[in-house]
Amino acid sequence: MRPKIYLVPGIFFLILACSPLHAEESLTWQQCVSEAKESHPDLSSALALLQQAEADKRITGGTSLPRISLAVSSERSGSTEEGRNSSVAHSYSLLAEQLLYDGHKTSNMVASTREAIKGAQYNYNVVSADLRFALRTAFAQLLKAQELVGLAGEIADRRQRNVRLISLRYQGGREHIGSLRQAEADLSQAQFEVAQAKRGLVLAQTILASALGRDSHKPIRVQGGFNASELLSSKPDLALLAKNNPLFQQLDTKSKSARFDLDAAKNAFSPQLYISSSVGKGSVNSLPFKAVDWSAGLTLSVPIYEGGTGQAKVLKAMAVVSQRNADEKSGYLQIFNLLEESWKNFQDARQLVVVKKKFLEAAQERSAIANAQYSNGLVTFNDWVIIENNLVSAEKEFLNAGANLLIAEAQWIQAKGDGIDG
Repeated sequence: MRPKIYLVPGIFFLILACSPLHAEESLTWQQCVSEAKESHPDLSSALALLQQAEADKRITGGTSLPRISLAVSSERSGSTEEGRNSSVAHSYSLLAEQLLYDGHKTSNMVASTREAIKGAQYNYNVVSADLRFALRTAFAQLLKAQELVGLAGEIADRRQRNVRLISLRYQGGREHIGSLRQAEADLSQAQFEVAQAKRGLVLAQTILASALGRDSHKPIRVQGGFNASELLSSKPDLALLAKNNPLFQQLDTKSKSARFDLDAAKNAFSPQLYISSSVGKGSVNSLPFKAVDWSAGLTLSVPIYEGGTGQAKVLKAMAVVSQRNADEKSGYLQIFNLLEESWKNFQDARQLVVVKKKFLEAAQERSAIANAQYSNGLVTFNDWVIIENNLVSAEKEFLNAGANLLIAEAQWIQAKGDGIDG
């Protein structure tokens, strides 16, 4: 009988049709950092603010540079009176003006914009630190969700085996119906947790994709472990860390900028001295021009009365200085408290992982012994199921402790102000 060779291509086509169209993307932590640095809109927005501050400095500093303007005009005039002809007037002028003195008002405004540039740079660092925390948290949650799917599946399989074991014992008259119903309920709970873990995995993938700055959300898998990279053995100088935090430095630049603005407001009462010169010519009904006129001179402007607006601006600037100084002190206290809390939580999380690992190892040993004893009728169902539930709880708590360690470490790094580049 001749073989049906068309079955081979058919099977091959079936395999291709059943294979996933999009393989799950796998990312390391460093790959996530590199992508977020290039793609996340928050960093782009912070960079745009820095560029705006730099442009403001050039705008403010431009008032101290020479200003040159050119004007050219051509005008026809006449009358409706009979016999009168119209005439055409041509003129041009080139004007140059330079500020010589304004009581250091412009220099103080320029100094203020320099501080604004520093503040925008520190703002970029703050955004970078916040982005790193959000990204690291999303990474840890996805890593936990991946492990939880596998753990939930293992627990469900173990619950299924328990139901089969207790069903056989019930049929043999060695266990009552209540034990069987309890085992079935535990299995139902485990199956629910498997479905819940899978839904949680999709959510964690979505959150990580957003933290990466992606518009599309496709299946992602991360590579890594629940190990902290910060290996500090002793408590660092929190006061120094608070002073170096970019959020505090941003507040400090705002305070300095406010003081420069106050000086500029006070100098608004100073006279302004300009030197100016111009060249030009005007003629009627004749081109080209036969001669050029020129002029040069000094202009002194002294403010005498402006309806009290100058004094009001000074009072407002003084109030802003007071506000900025208070904000700086308040910000320092908040940052210091955050550092203290984050350090405490980080150390707690690190030690808790060790404790939960010991609990897990003990629960695994007790479960192995209890399984053998229950099979031989040496322990009751109630005692055995308590040990089984303790094992399930220990497995979940150890996984949670590992994920919480990564998040606590990320909070500590954010409290220090370390950005995504660090």
